[in-house]
Amino acid sequence: EGGGNMAASGEGDPEGLCGAERPGAGGLALLGLAPSAPSCPHGPALLFVKTSQGKEEGRRFYACSACRDRKDCNFFQWEDEKVSETRLVAREEYNRNYQPPFTHRQNVERYKNFVLLPLSKRRFCQECQQLLFPTEWEKHLDHQFLCNISIAQLKSPSQLLYPLENKKTNAQYLFADRSCQLLLDLIIDLGFRRVLSVGTPRLHEMIQSKASQGEDFRVRSLLLDIDFRYSQFYTEDEFCHYNMFNHYFFGGEAAREACMKFLHQDNGGRVIMVTDPPFGGLVGALAASFKKLMAMWKETGKEGHNNQEMPMFWIFPYFFESRILEFFPSFSMLDYQVDYDNHALYKHGKTGRRQSPVRIFTNLTPSMIVLPVEEGYRFCTICQRYVSSGNQHCEICNSCTSKDGRRWKHCVLCKKCVKPSWFHCNNCNCCALQSHTCEKTDAGCFVCGKAGHKRSTCPSLSST
Repeated sequence: EGGGNMAASGEGDPEGLCGAERPGAGGLALLGLAPSAPSCPHGPALLFVKTSQGKEEGRRFYACSACRDRKDCNFFQWEDEKVSETRLVAREEYNRNYQPPFTHRQNVERYKNFVLLPLSKRRFCQECQQLLFPTEWEKHLDHQFLCNISIAQLKSPSQLLYPLENKKTNAQYLFADRSCQLLLDLIIDLGFRRVLSVGTPRLHEMIQSKASQGEDFRVRSLLLDIDFRYSQFYTEDEFCHYNMFNHYFFGGEAAREACMKFLHQDNGGRVIMVTDPPFGGLVGALAASFKKLMAMWKETGKEGHNNQEMPMFWIFPYFFESRILEFFPSFSMLDYQVDYDNHALYKHGKTGRRQSPVRIFTNLTPSMIVLPVEEGYRFCTICQRYVSSGNQHCEICNSCTSKDGRRWKHCVLCKKCVKPSWFHCNNCNCCALQSHTCEKTDAGCFVCGKAGHKRSTCPSLSST
């Protein structure tokens, strides 16, 4: 599920990723998915350009859509580069070799045969992350493996598989049961019957488990995820190998059709998309993919769909709010703090600056979404939404203004509420941390502190 490579300080954008895809921010600008884009093992590459002071600088280039770190995927090609036939053939060969040892269909057959084995014959290789048949044991003799794999373990693959915690590509920080259960309760209470689970394996797992236990549980889920290991446990109408950064179905047209069929059941009614992307991912690339999934849903042709957005929960840190609203103006941010099982910082119950910064963004009406009162959430009758206990209504702003769970304070000069740790700076004419560096004032001399000259030419040095 969603990633967590942002510090939980809540003091802006700790790793500077918010602007990394925006022209004018300095650094790289994402130009999107070009029709003739070359491919790496993760599907079609994205087009980028370097920027400085709002201007494009240098040649445009293609890079991997999923991996922000060149160590994970070193694909690189200039947009105007002439690639030789030999290199193209070598690239195709490399992409083929990078693919998993079994296809999804083969994995489904393997699963059917695996469950027929007696318990003592069921093994799982922890090193290869693969279900093993007795005939394959010999090849894995020097590997660590789990024995006596039960049906219950097979139904909970997110606990059997080790999380891929590469923060910018997979970032499998899995929902804590508390957050997972709340999402499912909301989905049921709001009347949804199908969930398009984009990068949320634990939610998908919870739905699958409940569906297999009770006949009266009517919610169904389709998991779209870049982690192909899940194909060992789910059929082709339960899982699609999918890259959410370039809207790429690795299984080709058959996988796309499976997704289309799922979205079109009940004429496209009562379906919601729930997504929890890696937090280091580019918001622009994610938004483009989510809009394409929404467009697939609209193709149902159901009356009214043309004027509607597919209902959605997008789980992401609150400091990306402006970026998400840039692409989805109809979205609003809920106060609920999402937490994860295997993340050191994003845990429920922490206070102050250690609270989880992860929130739910949705295009559903906030007043419809009931948050648990026992966890301190209350309904604000003026804002018509549930807010956290620390989020006090500001009479001047006429809104519950806190974003991070702490009580914010109103600045008369800024004419808005700000974080409790911020103070108004007269030099910058805005509120900031006391330790900030004033951008609008010249840095003073290290010797005398006065502006207008550097240490080497300081008058006090020459007089001494």
